[in-house]
Amino acid sequence: MSHPTLSSQEVARRGKELYQRSIRAKVETQENIGKIISINVDTGDYEIGDDLVETSLRLRSKQADAALWGERIGFDAVYAVDGTLLRTAQ
Repeated sequence: MSHPTLSSQEVARRGKELYQRSIRAKVETQENIGKIISINVDTGDYEIGDDLVETSLRLRSKQADAALWGERIGFDAVYAVDGTLLRTAQ
C-alpha cells in the first residue's frame, strides 16, 4: 500500500504506535539495546541492525514505496546532535 501523500507526522504517529503496541516487547532485549529498528508503518514489518540506511534498504527491498519509521531500540532518539541519548524506561 503506497502513501505518497502521507505526512511525516502521520508516519511518526503510526511508527511510534506500532513500536509501543506490538513490537517493543519483542525487540527490546539486552542484545538489541542501542540498535536501530526500521518499521514499515503499513505492514508492521521491521528490520533491526546497526545502521538506519541498512535497515531501511532491507525493508525497501520488500516494498520499494514503503513509509518507514526508525528508532534506536531502548533510547529516546535515533541520533543525538551535541547531546546525549537518554534510555527509555525499562
